[in-house]
Amino acid sequence: MMNKISFTEKRFLVTFVFVTSLFMLWGIAHSMSDVLNKHFQNVLNLSKANSGLIQLSVFGAYAVMSIPAGIFMKKFGYKAGVLFGLILFATGTFLFVPAANEQSFTFFRVALFILGCGMATLETVAHPFVASLGDQRASDRRINFAQSFNAVGTMIGPALGSYFLLRANTEVAGDLSSVKALYVGIGSFIALVAVSFAFVKVPALVDPHVVSAADLEKENVDTEPGKKLFQHRHFVWAAIAQFFNVAAQAGTWSYFINYGHEKMGFTDQKAGNFMVIFMGMMALGRFVGTFLMKYIAPNKLLSYFALGSIAMCLIVAQSWGWSSYIALLMINFFFSIMFPTIFSLGLKNLGSHTQQAAPFISMGVVGGAFFPFIMGLIANHDVAKAYYLPIVCYFVIFLFGYKFYEVKKGTARKIRAVVKEEELEIKN
Repeated sequence: MMNKISFTEKRFLVTFVFVTSLFMLWGIAHSMSDVLNKHFQNVLNLSKANSGLIQLSVFGAYAVMSIPAGIFMKKFGYKAGVLFGLILFATGTFLFVPAANEQSFTFFRVALFILGCGMATLETVAHPFVASLGDQRASDRRINFAQSFNAVGTMIGPALGSYFLLRANTEVAGDLSSVKALYVGIGSFIALVAVSFAFVKVPALVDPHVVSAADLEKENVDTEPGKKLFQHRHFVWAAIAQFFNVAAQAGTWSYFINYGHEKMGFTDQKAGNFMVIFMGMMALGRFVGTFLMKYIAPNKLLSYFALGSIAMCLIVAQSWGWSSYIALLMINFFFSIMFPTIFSLGLKNLGSHTQQAAPFISMGVVGGAFFPFIMGLIANHDVAKAYYLPIVCYFVIFLFGYKFYEVKKGTARKIRAVVKEEELEIKN
Protein backbone atom coordinates (compact mmCIF):
# COMPACT_ATOMS: atom_id res chain seq x y z
CA MET A 1 0.00 0.00 0.00
CA MET A 2 2.89 2.36 0.81
CA ASN A 3 4.09 2.54 -2.79
CA LYS A 4 0.68 3.94 -3.92
CA ILE A 5 0.94 6.94 -1.60
CA SER A 6 2.24 10.18 -3.13
CA PHE A 7 5.77 11.04 -1.97
CA THR A 8 5.01 14.78 -2.01
CA GLU A 9 3.10 17.33 -4.17
CA LYS A 10 4.25 19.61 -6.99
CA ARG A 11 3.45 22.76 -5.02
CA PHE A 12 5.92 21.68 -2.34
CA LEU A 13 8.85 20.82 -4.63
CA VAL A 14 10.85 24.07 -4.38
CA THR A 15 10.41 24.20 -0.62
CA PHE A 16 11.30 20.51 -0.34
CA VAL A 17 14.54 21.06 -2.29
CA PHE A 18 15.63 23.93 -0.04
CA VAL A 19 14.75 22.13 3.20
CA THR A 20 16.52 18.98 2.00
CA SER A 21 19.66 21.06 1.35
CA LEU A 22 19.67 21.97 5.05
CA PHE A 23 20.15 18.31 5.93
CA MET A 24 23.31 18.33 3.81
CA LEU A 25 24.65 21.47 5.52
CA TRP A 26 24.54 20.16 9.05
CA GLY A 27 25.91 16.83 7.80
CA ILE A 28 29.00 18.69 6.59
CA ALA A 29 29.40 20.46 9.93
CA HIS A 30 28.90 17.33 12.05
CA SER A 31 31.44 15.24 10.15
CA MET A 32 33.88 18.16 10.04
CA SER A 33 33.87 18.13 13.84
CA ASP A 34 35.27 14.59 13.73
CA VAL A 35 38.15 15.75 11.54
CA LEU A 36 38.71 18.65 13.96
CA ASN A 37 39.13 16.03 16.71
CA LYS A 38 42.29 14.68 15.09
CA HIS A 39 43.52 18.07 13.87
CA PHE A 40 43.30 19.62 17.34
CA GLN A 41 45.00 16.55 18.83
CA ASN A 42 47.94 17.33 16.53
CA VAL A 43 47.98 21.15 16.49
CA LEU A 44 46.80 21.96 20.03
CA ASN A 45 48.33 18.84 21.65
CA LEU A 46 45.03 17.53 23.03
CA SER A 47 44.41 14.01 24.34
CA LYS A 48 41.68 11.88 22.73
CA ALA A 49 39.40 12.42 25.72
CA ASN A 50 39.90 16.20 25.67
CA SER A 51 39.37 16.41 21.91
CA GLY A 52 36.05 14.65 22.56
CA LEU A 53 34.96 17.89 24.24
CA ILE A 54 34.41 19.20 20.71
CA GLN A 55 31.37 16.93 20.52
CA LEU A 56 30.31 18.07 24.00
CA SER A 57 30.23 21.65 22.72
CA VAL A 58 28.29 20.83 19.54
CA PHE A 59 25.83 18.27 20.89
CA GLY A 60 25.49 20.06 24.23
CA ALA A 61 24.00 22.95 22.28
CA TYR A 62 21.08 20.68 21.41
CA ALA A 63 20.21 20.35 25.11
CA VAL A 64 20.13 24.13 25.44
CA MET A 65 18.61 25.14 22.11
CA SER A 66 16.15 22.45 21.00
CA ILE A 67 13.19 23.51 23.16
CA PRO A 68 13.65 27.29 22.56
CA ALA A 69 13.88 26.47 18.83
CA GLY A 70 10.61 24.54 19.07
CA ILE A 71 8.92 27.47 20.83
CA PHE A 72 10.27 29.86 18.18
CA MET A 73 9.04 27.56 15.40
CA LYS A 74 5.58 27.27 16.92
CA LYS A 75 5.27 31.06 17.27
CA PHE A 76 6.82 32.23 13.99
CA GLY A 77 6.55 29.20 11.68
CA TYR A 78 8.85 26.86 9.80
CA LYS A 79 10.43 29.42 7.47
CA ALA A 80 11.40 31.83 10.24
CA GLY A 81 12.81 28.90 12.19
CA VAL A 82 15.02 27.90 9.26
CA LEU A 83 16.34 31.45 8.81
CA PHE A 84 17.05 31.79 12.53
CA GLY A 85 18.97 28.50 12.50
CA LEU A 86 21.03 29.53 9.46
CA ILE A 87 21.98 32.84 11.09
CA LEU A 88 23.23 31.08 14.24
CA PHE A 89 25.02 28.50 12.10
CA ALA A 90 26.89 31.14 10.08
CA THR A 91 27.75 33.14 13.21
CA GLY A 92 29.40 30.10 14.78
CA THR A 93 31.56 29.44 11.73
CA PHE A 94 32.74 33.07 11.51
CA LEU A 95 33.76 32.98 15.19
CA PHE A 96 36.42 30.44 14.21
CA VAL A 97 38.52 33.39 13.01
CA PRO A 98 39.03 35.11 16.39
CA ALA A 99 39.30 31.67 18.06
CA ALA A 100 42.17 30.75 15.72
CA ASN A 101 43.83 34.12 16.24
CA GLU A 102 43.78 33.50 20.00
CA GLN A 103 44.85 29.85 19.58
CA SER A 104 42.29 29.09 22.27
CA PHE A 105 40.54 25.71 22.47
CA THR A 106 38.03 27.27 24.89
CA PHE A 107 37.17 29.96 22.32
CA PHE A 108 36.80 27.27 19.65
CA ARG A 109 34.36 25.44 21.91
CA VAL A 110 32.29 28.63 22.27
CA ALA A 111 32.21 28.98 18.48
CA LEU A 112 31.26 25.31 18.14
CA PHE A 113 28.51 25.76 20.73
CA ILE A 114 26.92 28.63 18.77
CA LEU A 115 27.32 26.63 15.55
CA GLY A 116 25.64 23.72 17.37
CA CYS A 117 22.76 26.00 18.41
CA GLY A 118 22.22 26.74 14.72
CA MET A 119 22.25 23.04 13.84
CA ALA A 120 19.89 22.25 16.73
CA THR A 121 17.45 24.87 15.46
CA LEU A 122 17.63 23.55 11.89
CA GLU A 123 17.13 19.93 12.96
CA THR A 124 14.22 20.84 15.22
CA VAL A 125 12.51 22.70 12.39
CA ALA A 126 13.49 20.64 9.34
CA HIS A 127 12.15 17.24 10.41
CA PRO A 128 8.53 18.29 11.05
CA PHE A 129 8.85 20.69 8.09
CA VAL A 130 9.69 17.81 5.73
CA ALA A 131 7.00 15.66 7.36
CA SER A 132 4.44 18.39 6.63
CA LEU A 133 5.22 18.46 2.90
CA GLY A 134 2.84 15.64 2.01
CA ASP A 135 0.87 12.69 3.31
CA GLN A 136 1.80 11.48 6.81
CA ARG A 137 1.87 7.88 5.59
CA ALA A 138 4.84 8.77 3.37
CA SER A 139 6.62 10.85 6.03
CA ASP A 140 9.05 8.01 6.90
CA ARG A 141 10.18 7.83 3.27
CA ARG A 142 10.30 11.62 2.91
CA ILE A 143 12.43 12.13 6.02
CA ASN A 144 14.75 9.25 5.10
CA PHE A 145 15.14 10.69 1.59
CA ALA A 146 16.02 14.12 3.00
CA GLN A 147 18.41 12.49 5.46
CA SER A 148 20.10 10.78 2.51
CA PHE A 149 21.44 14.20 1.57
CA ASN A 150 22.58 14.66 5.14
CA ALA A 151 24.68 11.56 4.47
CA VAL A 152 26.03 13.20 1.30
CA GLY A 153 27.03 16.15 3.49
CA THR A 154 28.87 13.84 5.86
CA MET A 155 30.93 12.66 2.88
CA ILE A 156 31.77 16.22 1.84
CA GLY A 157 32.83 17.17 5.39
CA PRO A 158 35.68 14.64 5.78
CA ALA A 159 36.81 15.27 2.19
CA LEU A 160 37.13 19.00 2.87
CA GLY A 161 38.57 18.46 6.32
CA SER A 162 41.17 15.94 5.17
CA TYR A 163 42.30 18.22 2.33
CA PHE A 164 42.49 21.43 4.35
CA LEU A 165 43.39 20.11 7.81
CA LEU A 166 45.05 16.68 7.62
CA ARG A 167 47.40 16.92 4.65
CA ALA A 168 50.71 15.24 5.40
CA ASN A 169 53.50 17.44 6.75
CA THR A 170 51.35 20.57 7.07
CA GLU A 171 50.45 20.32 10.75
CA VAL A 172 52.60 22.73 12.76
CA ALA A 173 51.84 23.32 16.43
CA GLY A 174 49.65 26.40 16.77
CA ASP A 175 49.10 26.83 13.00
CA LEU A 176 45.35 27.32 12.60
CA SER A 177 45.29 29.29 9.33
CA SER A 178 43.69 26.39 7.44
CA VAL A 179 40.91 26.19 10.03
CA LYS A 180 40.14 29.88 9.53
CA ALA A 181 40.02 29.64 5.75
CA LEU A 182 37.83 26.53 5.77
CA TYR A 183 35.21 27.82 8.18
CA VAL A 184 35.00 31.29 6.63
CA GLY A 185 34.21 29.57 3.33
CA ILE A 186 31.52 27.41 4.94
CA GLY A 187 30.02 30.41 6.75
CA SER A 188 29.83 32.44 3.55
CA PHE A 189 28.00 29.62 1.77
CA ILE A 190 25.51 29.27 4.64
CA ALA A 191 24.84 33.02 4.55
CA LEU A 192 24.12 32.72 0.80
CA VAL A 193 21.65 29.89 1.45
CA ALA A 194 19.89 32.01 4.10
CA VAL A 195 19.49 34.95 1.71
CA SER A 196 18.17 32.65 -1.03
CA PHE A 197 15.68 30.89 1.26
CA ALA A 198 14.34 34.27 2.43
CA PHE A 199 12.91 34.74 -1.09
CA VAL A 200 11.23 31.31 -1.24
CA LYS A 201 7.45 31.41 -0.90
CA VAL A 202 6.35 28.51 1.30
CA PRO A 203 2.85 27.18 0.40
CA ALA A 204 0.21 26.92 3.10
CA LEU A 205 0.76 23.71 5.04
CA VAL A 206 -1.71 21.35 6.65
CA ASP A 207 -0.38 19.33 9.59
CA PRO A 208 -0.11 15.80 8.15
CA HIS A 209 -0.21 14.30 11.61
CA VAL A 210 -3.80 15.40 12.15
CA VAL A 211 -5.95 12.70 10.57
CA SER A 212 -9.69 12.60 10.13
CA ALA A 213 -12.01 10.15 11.85
CA ALA A 214 -12.69 8.50 8.48
CA ASP A 215 -8.97 8.04 7.93
CA LEU A 216 -8.63 6.51 11.38
CA GLU A 217 -11.28 3.89 10.61
CA LYS A 218 -9.82 3.24 7.17
CA GLU A 219 -6.25 2.82 8.45
CA ASN A 220 -7.31 1.08 11.70
CA VAL A 221 -5.40 3.65 13.78
CA ASP A 222 -6.29 4.51 17.39
CA THR A 223 -5.52 7.94 18.76
CA GLU A 224 -6.27 9.51 22.10
CA PRO A 225 -6.61 13.25 21.49
CA GLY A 226 -7.10 14.01 25.18
CA LYS A 227 -3.65 12.73 26.12
CA LYS A 228 -0.80 15.03 27.05
CA LEU A 229 2.40 14.78 25.05
CA PHE A 230 4.36 12.72 27.56
CA GLN A 231 1.48 10.26 27.91
CA HIS A 232 2.25 9.05 24.38
CA ARG A 233 4.57 6.14 25.09
CA HIS A 234 5.92 5.86 21.55
CA PHE A 235 7.03 9.51 21.66
CA VAL A 236 8.83 9.09 25.00
CA TRP A 237 10.64 6.00 23.73
CA ALA A 238 11.57 7.80 20.51
CA ALA A 239 13.27 10.54 22.54
CA ILE A 240 15.14 7.90 24.59
CA ALA A 241 16.13 5.96 21.47
CA GLN A 242 17.35 9.14 19.79
CA PHE A 243 19.55 9.92 22.80
CA PHE A 244 21.29 6.54 22.54
CA ASN A 245 21.34 6.68 18.74
CA VAL A 246 23.29 9.94 18.57
CA ALA A 247 25.52 8.81 21.44
CA ALA A 248 26.54 5.80 19.34
CA GLN A 249 26.95 7.96 16.23
CA ALA A 250 29.15 10.56 17.90
CA GLY A 251 31.40 7.98 19.53
CA THR A 252 31.74 5.87 16.39
CA TRP A 253 32.55 8.84 14.19
CA SER A 254 34.88 10.61 16.63
CA TYR A 255 37.47 7.83 16.71
CA PHE A 256 37.18 6.54 13.15
CA ILE A 257 40.35 8.34 12.06
CA ASN A 258 42.17 7.21 15.21
CA TYR A 259 41.20 3.59 14.43
CA GLY A 260 42.58 3.82 10.91
CA HIS A 261 45.80 5.41 12.14
CA GLU A 262 46.44 3.15 15.13
CA LYS A 263 45.01 -0.20 14.02
CA MET A 264 45.54 -0.07 10.25
CA GLY A 265 48.74 2.00 10.12
CA PHE A 266 47.27 4.72 7.87
CA THR A 267 48.46 8.31 7.83
CA ASP A 268 45.96 10.79 9.25
CA GLN A 269 45.09 12.03 5.77
CA LYS A 270 44.57 8.50 4.42
CA ALA A 271 42.37 7.65 7.41
CA GLY A 272 40.44 10.87 6.76
CA ASN A 273 39.97 9.90 3.12
CA PHE A 274 38.56 6.55 4.22
CA MET A 275 36.06 8.53 6.27
CA VAL A 276 34.55 9.70 2.96
CA ILE A 277 33.85 6.03 2.15
CA PHE A 278 32.58 5.59 5.72
CA MET A 279 30.04 8.35 5.19
CA GLY A 280 29.28 7.03 1.72
CA MET A 281 28.11 3.83 3.37
CA MET A 282 25.60 5.89 5.33
CA ALA A 283 24.36 7.57 2.16
CA LEU A 284 23.99 4.16 0.52
CA GLY A 285 22.15 2.82 3.56
CA ARG A 286 19.66 5.68 3.50
CA PHE A 287 18.85 5.31 -0.18
CA VAL A 288 18.53 1.53 0.25
CA GLY A 289 16.47 2.02 3.40
CA THR A 290 14.12 4.49 1.70
CA PHE A 291 13.52 1.90 -1.03
CA LEU A 292 13.04 -1.01 1.38
CA MET A 293 10.45 0.93 3.38
CA LYS A 294 8.10 0.52 0.46
CA TYR A 295 8.00 -3.19 1.36
CA ILE A 296 9.18 -3.50 4.98
CA ALA A 297 7.58 -1.64 7.90
CA PRO A 298 9.96 1.14 9.09
CA ASN A 299 10.03 -0.16 12.67
CA LYS A 300 11.01 -3.67 11.53
CA LEU A 301 13.76 -2.33 9.28
CA LEU A 302 15.02 -0.21 12.19
CA SER A 303 15.28 -3.26 14.46
CA TYR A 304 17.05 -5.31 11.75
CA PHE A 305 19.60 -2.54 11.18
CA ALA A 306 20.18 -2.20 14.94
CA LEU A 307 21.08 -5.90 15.13
CA GLY A 308 23.43 -5.39 12.17
CA SER A 309 25.19 -2.57 14.02
CA ILE A 310 25.63 -4.72 17.13
CA ALA A 311 27.26 -7.48 15.07
CA MET A 312 29.61 -4.99 13.37
CA CYS A 313 30.68 -3.43 16.70
CA LEU A 314 31.61 -6.87 18.03
CA ILE A 315 33.84 -7.49 15.00
CA VAL A 316 35.44 -4.02 15.15
CA ALA A 317 36.40 -4.52 18.81
CA GLN A 318 38.43 -7.65 17.95
CA SER A 319 41.07 -5.78 15.88
CA TRP A 320 41.06 -8.37 13.10
CA GLY A 321 42.73 -6.11 10.53
CA TRP A 322 40.76 -5.52 7.35
CA SER A 323 37.85 -7.68 8.54
CA SER A 324 37.34 -5.36 11.49
CA TYR A 325 37.91 -2.26 9.37
CA ILE A 326 35.28 -3.32 6.84
CA ALA A 327 32.93 -3.96 9.76
CA LEU A 328 33.68 -0.42 10.97
CA LEU A 329 32.66 0.91 7.55
CA MET A 330 29.49 -1.20 7.68
CA ILE A 331 28.43 0.29 11.02
CA ASN A 332 27.52 3.46 9.14
CA PHE A 333 25.45 1.50 6.61
CA PHE A 334 23.33 0.03 9.37
CA PHE A 335 23.29 3.30 11.31
CA SER A 336 21.97 5.14 8.26
CA ILE A 337 18.20 5.00 8.73
CA MET A 338 18.16 5.26 12.51
CA PHE A 339 17.95 9.00 13.15
CA PRO A 340 15.22 9.83 10.61
CA THR A 341 13.20 6.67 11.29
CA ILE A 342 13.21 7.18 15.06
CA PHE A 343 12.22 10.80 14.49
CA SER A 344 9.36 9.91 12.16
CA LEU A 345 8.01 7.06 14.31
CA GLY A 346 8.10 9.33 17.35
CA LEU A 347 5.93 11.95 15.62
CA LYS A 348 3.23 9.51 14.49
CA ASN A 349 -0.35 10.42 15.38
CA LEU A 350 0.55 13.23 17.79
CA GLY A 351 -1.80 15.68 16.09
CA SER A 352 -1.48 19.16 17.63
CA HIS A 353 1.44 17.96 19.77
CA THR A 354 3.66 17.44 16.70
CA GLN A 355 5.52 20.76 16.79
CA GLN A 356 5.89 20.48 20.56
CA ALA A 357 7.29 16.95 20.25
CA ALA A 358 9.92 17.69 17.59
CA PRO A 359 12.30 19.68 19.85
CA PHE A 360 12.22 16.99 22.54
CA ILE A 361 13.25 14.32 20.03
CA SER A 362 15.90 16.67 18.64
CA MET A 363 17.14 17.23 22.19
CA GLY A 364 17.99 13.52 22.28
CA VAL A 365 21.01 14.56 20.22
CA VAL A 366 22.60 15.61 23.52
CA GLY A 367 23.56 11.94 23.86
CA GLY A 368 26.42 12.78 21.51
CA ALA A 369 27.77 15.33 23.98
CA PHE A 370 29.03 12.84 26.56
CA PHE A 371 29.63 9.55 24.76
CA PRO A 372 32.80 10.56 22.83
CA PHE A 373 34.44 11.61 26.09
CA ILE A 374 33.57 8.25 27.72
CA MET A 375 34.75 6.32 24.64
CA GLY A 376 37.86 8.49 24.58
CA LEU A 377 38.85 7.33 28.06
CA ILE A 378 38.93 3.74 26.76
CA ALA A 379 40.37 4.76 23.37
CA ASN A 380 43.35 6.32 25.17
CA HIS A 381 44.34 2.71 25.99
CA ASP A 382 42.81 0.75 23.06
CA VAL A 383 40.63 2.42 20.44
CA ALA A 384 39.22 -0.94 19.26
CA LYS A 385 37.91 -1.92 22.70
CA ALA A 386 36.05 1.41 22.88
CA TYR A 387 33.67 0.07 20.22
CA TYR A 388 32.09 -2.31 22.72
CA LEU A 389 30.29 0.68 24.27
CA PRO A 390 27.95 1.53 21.34
CA ILE A 391 26.44 -1.97 21.59
CA VAL A 392 24.39 -0.80 24.58
CA CYS A 393 23.01 2.05 22.48
CA TYR A 394 22.06 -0.14 19.53
CA PHE A 395 20.27 -2.58 21.85
CA VAL A 396 18.03 0.25 23.11
CA ILE A 397 17.27 1.18 19.48
CA PHE A 398 16.44 -2.46 18.73
CA LEU A 399 13.92 -2.48 21.61
CA PHE A 400 12.29 0.68 20.29
CA GLY A 401 11.97 -0.71 16.76
CA TYR A 402 10.84 -4.14 17.92
CA LYS A 403 8.28 -3.14 20.55
CA PHE A 404 8.11 0.41 21.86
CA TYR A 405 7.50 2.23 18.56
CA GLU A 406 3.80 1.33 18.77
CA VAL A 407 1.18 4.01 19.17
CA LYS A 408 -0.56 2.76 22.30
CA LYS A 409 -4.05 1.59 21.52
CA GLY A 410 -5.90 1.68 24.80
CA THR A 411 -8.45 4.29 25.72
CA ALA A 412 -10.04 4.77 22.32
CA ARG A 413 -10.62 1.04 21.98
CA LYS A 414 -12.08 0.83 25.50
CA ILE A 415 -14.48 3.69 24.77
CA ARG A 416 -15.74 1.94 21.64
CA ALA A 417 -16.22 -1.27 23.63
CA VAL A 418 -18.26 0.54 26.31
CA VAL A 419 -20.40 2.22 23.65
CA LYS A 420 -21.10 -1.15 21.99
CA GLU A 421 -22.08 -2.68 25.35
CA GLU A 422 -24.49 0.17 26.03
CA GLU A 423 -26.02 -0.22 22.58
CA LEU A 424 -26.56 -3.94 23.21
CA GLU A 425 -28.21 -3.24 26.57
CA ILE A 426 -30.59 -0.74 24.95
CA LYS A 427 -31.49 -3.24 22.24
CA ASN A 428 -32.15 -5.95 24.80
